Amino acid sequence: MFRFGIASFFVVFAQLLLLGHAAPLESRQIGGIACNANRLGIVLTLKSASGTAKGLATSLANTSDATNVQAIQTGIKGAQGAIDVIGKALLSGQTAPADARNQVQGNLTSAIDALSRFNSTSTDVTKLGSQLTSAVNAGLGVVSDCK
Repeated sequence: MFRFGIASFFVVFAQLLLLGHAAPLESRQIGGIACNANRLGIVLTLKSASGTAKGLATSLANTSDATNVQAIQTGIKGAQGAIDVIGKALLSGQTAPADARNQVQGNLTSAIDALSRFNSTSTDVTKLGSQLTSAVNAGLGVVSDCK
């Protein structure tokens, strides 16, 4: 489930950076505009993907793809949980745990693997694929831009 607090964190964090009142953090923790845009991007994209997956869970409940949808939902929730851990670390001035980053990557990989096993070709499946790809790209952006 998407945690509204993490999105709020990024908005408040961006405002604090612009006003110059942010607590002193290491540069990787603060990140630049591209870094924080990617952080926000992965959070928002996973929220959208979660909604799409929830709709698919309903529409594909009695099909062979039901277990694939469940695996995708588990992967999305796992990635969101790991991002929540990272966000809490950033809020408290701690170093974001590398293990949480690995969990984001692993859970997104699991979700995409489950998506590749789909039999359905509905537009929502295609939409979910685009959302997961966008989340992965935003995650890669975080890794490359938050230095």
